[in-house]
Amino acid sequence: MDVSVSAWRRSFPYAVSGLLAAAAGAAVGHLVAAFVAPEASPVLAVGSQVIDATPTPVKEWAVRTMGTADKPVLIGSVTVVTLLAAALAGVVARRRPTAGRLILVGLAMLATAAAVLRPAAGQLDVLPGLVTGLVGVLVLGWLLGLLPSASAECAVGPESPTDHNARATGEPSPTGRRAFLLGAGGATVGAVGIGALGQKLTVDAVAPSTLTLPAPSTALAPLPTGLESRVKGLEPWRTPNADFYRIDTALVIPRVDVDEWRLSIDGEVDSPFEVSYSELVAMPLVEKDITMCCVSNEVGGGYIGGARWLGVPVRELLSRAGVRASADQILSRSVDGMTISTPVQALMDDRDALLAIGMNGEPLPRRHGYPVRLVTPGLYGFVGSTKWVERLTATTYDSEEAYWTQRGWAIDGRILTQSRIDTPRGLARLKTGTNVIGGVAWAQGRGIQKVEVRIDDGPWLEATLGPDGGIDYWSQWYLEWDAPSGNHELSVRATDRTGAVQTEQRAEPFPRGATGWHTIPVTVG
Repeated sequence: MDVSVSAWRRSFPYAVSGLLAAAAGAAVGHLVAAFVAPEASPVLAVGSQVIDATPTPVKEWAVRTMGTADKPVLIGSVTVVTLLAAALAGVVARRRPTAGRLILVGLAMLATAAAVLRPAAGQLDVLPGLVTGLVGVLVLGWLLGLLPSASAECAVGPESPTDHNARATGEPSPTGRRAFLLGAGGATVGAVGIGALGQKLTVDAVAPSTLTLPAPSTALAPLPTGLESRVKGLEPWRTPNADFYRIDTALVIPRVDVDEWRLSIDGEVDSPFEVSYSELVAMPLVEKDITMCCVSNEVGGGYIGGARWLGVPVRELLSRAGVRASADQILSRSVDGMTISTPVQALMDDRDALLAIGMNGEPLPRRHGYPVRLVTPGLYGFVGSTKWVERLTATTYDSEEAYWTQRGWAIDGRILTQSRIDTPRGLARLKTGTNVIGGVAWAQGRGIQKVEVRIDDGPWLEATLGPDGGIDYWSQWYLEWDAPSGNHELSVRATDRTGAVQTEQRAEPFPRGATGWHTIPVTVG
C-alpha cells in the first residue's frame, strides 16, 4: 500500500473526531444562544464580525453575485472553514491530545470574542462560546478514547490476532472500528438534533407578530388596481410583504420584547425623552405609500418594493425633543447595534418620514424591523431605513459616523431616477407582431413624469403610465410594440417631474447608487 494512502487512512478517523467534536460543540452553543441571545451563536457571531471586516467592494460583489443568498453562503463558508480547522485539531490530537484540544478551545474563544465584541452584546453573550469549547473538548476526548492512539499503549487482557495486527499498524481493530462508528454516529445524530432544536427555538422566537394595528388618524384611499392584471410579467404595484426585498447585515433576526422596547430621543436636543411601544401607537398615526430601494440595486435590479406604511411622523418626536440648530444628522441605532445616519432635514420636513409599525395593513414583519423601523421617503435604505430601531440621537456628521459612512458610502443617499424593463425578459424569444414592453420607474421625492422606450437605435417612444401613487411611489408603464423579426435591443429611460431625464451614464452602486439605462436583448420570430 502506498505510504501516503496508509497515512491518510490512519489519520482519517482522527480528523472525523475533531470535526464531530466541533459540530457537537457548535450545536450545543447554538441551542444555548437560542435562550440567551441568538446573535451570540458561535457561527453567527463569527459571521457578523466577518461582515463588518469585509471591504466594501467585496460586499458589493457578494450582493451583486449572490443576492439575498449572501447570508447563507457566508454562514456556510464560516462553517466549512471552522470544520476544516477542527479536523486538523483531530489529526494533531492523534499524537498530541492536549494540542488538539487547545486548537478546539482556540476556535471556541474566537467565537466567544466575536460575540462579546458585537455593539449590542450583553453579559450572557459569553456563555454560548464557552459551552461550545467545553462540549467540543469533552466530545473529542470521548472519541479519541475509541481510537488506538488513546488505548494502544495501555491495552490489557487477551486480544485476537486481528486486533493485535491492527494495533501494531496504528489502525482501528474491527472491534475498535465498530465502537468508533457507533460513537461517531451518535455524535452526528446528537449534533444534528441539538442544532435543529436550537434553530427551531430561534425561528419560533421570530414568528409573525399577532399584534392588532390601531387605525390611522387619517386613512388613505385604497391604491388603484395596478397594470399587472393587464400586462403579464409586470412587477406588482404593491409588493406583498413576503416578497419584499431584505438587504441588511443581520445574520439572525433580532428578538425584541415589545413590552420592554423603548425608543430614546437624545443628543443635541433640549428635552431628551423615551417613549414605549404602547405610547407610540397611541399617537396619531398616518398612512403613507412609499417605495423603498436599496443602494446596492444594480441597473435593472430587483432590490426595490412598494408598500403602504403605517406609523408616526418622525418630526413629531424630534420637535417634541427640540433638536438644536447645531445638529445636522440623526444617528439612529437598532437593537443589534447597527447605526444609520439621516440628514436632520429629511426627518423634519413635510415628506412624512415615519417610525413605522405597520406594512401593507399588517403589523411590521420581524424580518422588516418589528416592532418599529424608520422609513424615509426619497432616501436609500442605508441612510433612511433603520430596522429594529431603538434610539435617535441628534448629532453632527463631524462628531459621529454611522456604519455605512465609515465604509465610504455617501451621506446624502438621495434615490436617483431609474427605470426597469420587467417584460419581456432579457434574451426572450418573442413572436412577430404585437408585443407589450412593460416595467416600472421611480424617482422618490420627485415622481415620474414620463417613461420612454427605444427599439435598437430608433426614436424614443413614450410609454403609457399606470395609476399615480404619488411622488414617493413608483410608476408602472407599458408600450405596445409591433415587433419585426430579428434581433433587437430594448432600452428604457424615465423623466422625473422636475423635467430631469434619467442619465445614460453607467455607474456602479458604490458610493451613491447605480445609474444608466436598462437595456436588454430580445429575439423576434
